[in-house]
Amino acid sequence: MVYASLFLTAFIAATLFPLSSEALLATLLYQGYSPFLLWLVATSGNTLGSCVNWYLGRECLRWQDKKWFPFSPAQLARAQQQFQRYGVLSLLFAWLPVVGDPLTFFAGVMRIRFWQFVVLVALGKSLRYALVIALTLGLIH
Repeated sequence: MVYASLFLTAFIAATLFPLSSEALLATLLYQGYSPFLLWLVATSGNTLGSCVNWYLGRECLRWQDKKWFPFSPAQLARAQQQFQRYGVLSLLFAWLPVVGDPLTFFAGVMRIRFWQFVVLVALGKSLRYALVIALTLGLIH
């Protein structure tokens, strides 16, 4: 149940909903749960949550001519320019607060290949969780 809770928290944290999974991860480390399993579960959940953002971004343009559509053509154009400016490797930073979730969304809008998206996002997120675990374990010992 503990690992499922971490998976769900990491999943939601990667979507456009504001939530953080690091505090739960650190708490579970303090309680003695397996660092490797926690890393694997958190990385998997967070990466899958980003995949939801990618899918939503990919599908959202079908409604861009509706009045309720949340982005103006100018906003979309600006976001596309920014994404193109920094390139697909910017997805390695999808773990960053504030910019990471919109980055994964606009990767879908930009129709970045899914396999490329998953590899880059998973790599960045796995490194972030490894760092959180290393820092937390360093504080414990």
